[in-house]
Parts: sequence; structure tokens; C-alpha cells
Amino acid sequence: MSGAAHRLTDALGQLLGAPPPVRLRAWDGSTAGPVDAPLVVLRSRRALRRLLWQPGELGLAQAYLAGEVDVEGDLTEALRTLWRAGREQGLRPPRLTAAQRLRAAALLLRLGAVGPRPRPPAAPYARLDGALHSRTRDRAAISHHYDLGNDFYALLLDPSMAYSCAYWTRDDDPGYGLADAQRDKLELVCRKLALTPGARLLDIGCGWGALALHAAAEHGARVTAVTLSTEQAAAVRGRVRERGLEHLVEVRRCDYRDLDAAGYDAVSTIEMGEHVGDAEYPGFAATLHRALRPGGRLLVQQMSRGAYEPGGGAFIGTYIAPDMHMRPLGGTVSLLEDAGLEVRGTESLREHYVRTVREWHRTLESRWEAFVALAGEPTARVWRLYLVGGALSFEEGRMGVDQILAVRPGPVGESGVTGTPGAWYAFGGRTGEDGTEERAEESGVGAV
Repeated sequence: MSGAAHRLTDALGQLLGAPPPVRLRAWDGSTAGPVDAPLVVLRSRRALRRLLWQPGELGLAQAYLAGEVDVEGDLTEALRTLWRAGREQGLRPPRLTAAQRLRAAALLLRLGAVGPRPRPPAAPYARLDGALHSRTRDRAAISHHYDLGNDFYALLLDPSMAYSCAYWTRDDDPGYGLADAQRDKLELVCRKLALTPGARLLDIGCGWGALALHAAAEHGARVTAVTLSTEQAAAVRGRVRERGLEHLVEVRRCDYRDLDAAGYDAVSTIEMGEHVGDAEYPGFAATLHRALRPGGRLLVQQMSRGAYEPGGGAFIGTYIAPDMHMRPLGGTVSLLEDAGLEVRGTESLREHYVRTVREWHRTLESRWEAFVALAGEPTARVWRLYLVGGALSFEEGRMGVDQILAVRPGPVGESGVTGTPGAWYAFGGRTGEDGTEERAEESGVGAV
């Protein structure tokens, strides 16, 4: 066989020391590789040229975003197969000898893949200047991800606009969906924080206001909602006005380092700590401590990752969330404790995030034409790749997400935490004597 797919499959097998785990179809119509493997389609020689100029994850991702590489069928299963083969066979990008480089160059020349560097795909990518995690750079990084447009996120998210891991409490209810699970997550956070009418809550990294609005409307809390994103701040202010909650919710667009907050009954930060940075996290933890009154509670919901790739990889750093830093759960717990906070318990939500991200992906695919019309196909493909890869990362344990409950102890160690946490998880209410549904009693919020 002399087709492009056969030549590439043979060359890859020699370089990797094992048969490629996918089936290839090339631009000339040739096909090679295991019949039952996921089918990767090379639509253009430009894909090879792009990988020649940009080897590795980012070059492959850009070829996908540009439509030069595609997967026929289930993208999730294709990526799962590739990552599984990488683990089981120990596949790594090979270090080529001089002779191998010459043979590869000759093959690419015969296939017509040699040429000038291809232009980047049309999807917007992060352009950041200045010192890492300076105020101006952080503002630009947040803007890149969250100022994509409120219309885009409204199309993707549930009506609460919660852009974080949901909490799925009813597996046996076919009518229970993402909106319900997000509400249960918001309620769980409020219960863990022991919010009561008039309690002061500082929500750092408030997103589109899901928690702030829930805490104010359902628990009567007085909320200060903080974000760096211009689009988010405008959206939250509009939602506060629509619901008539101006007397309970104040929205501030500022950097957490510029907060002079103190005396709050509770502080929440939902999937914002990943954007803080490694060297900056001790200062962030000190801000959380300072914001709380003695006996006040802190709820951190944050993604975790091993030290080998704290930022999430080249694709994520370029197209989704630049300058992110994640660490193992224990590292974050230690940093909070070093700041004087007492960690009362942690709860892993990893499997909950698999289901959450898959719901977002299902929405993306079901509304694909609308996303393409709104943001362009390359950007829609960025999000497809991001969501599929993210769900698999949580599924396979390469990433985690946890809720960490902490308290600022009083002068002689008093925490204000008593009883047991059973009421936190009494979702769905209960039926009273008159047949109406009652809210679960919340008098016993206590240590985990």
C-alpha cells in the first residue's frame, strides 16, 4: 500500500515502538490502522505541516480547531483510547535520532507537508503581558476566559448561570437535571456556611451571581459579590435588579488583593482559587482569614491536580484559562491552615464534575449551530475539545475538585461549629402533616 495513511501509520509505528492506537484516513482517501479503533481523519496536509512547526499537544489541538484533523464518531471515546494507550504502552513523544529526523523529513516532503508555518486557527487565544499574576496580567487572563460574552455562557449554562461543579443528589429521578443539581450545590454551600437572615457573606469570584442570588433570595444573607470580569459584573448587577435584591446584594468589580474586607460571617470562593497562582496563594489565604470574623466560616470549592502539570497543559493555557495553577488537595489545606484557618472537613466532588461537564458538552452539541453563529466554528471547537477533555480528566482522576470547609477560630479556639452535618444533605425537603414539602431543619450545622 502506498497511500498517505499507510505511510504515516508505518512511520508512527516505527517511532512509537508500537502500533498507533487509532485508525487514520488521509486526504487522499487512503485508510490504515486497526479496523475497530477510533477513526482520525486528516483532512489536509496542512495538519502535518502544523505539527512539524508545533509538535505536541498544542500543534495537534490547533489542527483540530482549524478543521484539518477531525474524529469521525465519538470524540470522547477517541481521546479515552489515546490516553489509555499512552498509559498502558508508555507512549511518549519520541526523541528522534538524526537518522530518524531525516527519514521523517523525507516522508513529509514526499507527502507535500513541508512548507511555511500555517496561520493559527481563528479562535481567540490568550495574549498576556507583564509579570505573572500581576494585577494587570490577572485582569487580562480573567477577561480572556470570562468576557467571551454573557450570551455565550447563557447558551451553555443552566438558568442560574452557575459555572462550577454541580452536586447531583438524585440518580434515580429522570426529571432531575443540571439546573436541579446546581441548585443543590448552591444550597449545600449555604448550609455549610450556616447562613441565616442578615448574615454577611463575601463571595470572591462570584461568576454570574448564582451563589450570591441564592444566598440572598433563599437565606436572606447580605452578600458582597466580587469579580474581576467586566461582563460578569454587568450581568450580576442586571440580575440583582431583575430580582429586586439591591438591598441584599452589592456587586464589586475588583481584585481580591484590593479588598479591605473584615468582619464577615462567611466567605465563599467557588473555583476561583485556581486563578490565584502558586506564589500568591498564601496571600490569598491570608485575605480569606482577614475577611472573616472570629467564628466565621469559609467554603472553598477548588479544582486539584498533581504537581506534574499544575496548569492543565498547553491547550488549556493557550485557549481557555491562562496562568492557572492547581495543586493536590492537601497542599491547599496546608496553605489555609498556615493562614490561621481551621479546616473542619473536605468533600470530593470529582464524579459530580464528570456529570456536570458532560451536561455542558451535551448542551454544546445540541445547540452547535447557535454556538457557531455566535462565536465562530473554531471557538466552538475549542469548547468541544475543552469539555470532552475536561470530563475525561475528572473521570480518570487526573483532576479533582473539592469543597473545603474552614473556620476562623476565636481567641481561645471557639469555632461556633456544633452538632452534626446531617442536615446539610437533606435535599428535596420532606412532607409535612398537611402534605406540603418542608425544608430540612438546619439547626445542627457541625463538624465533618
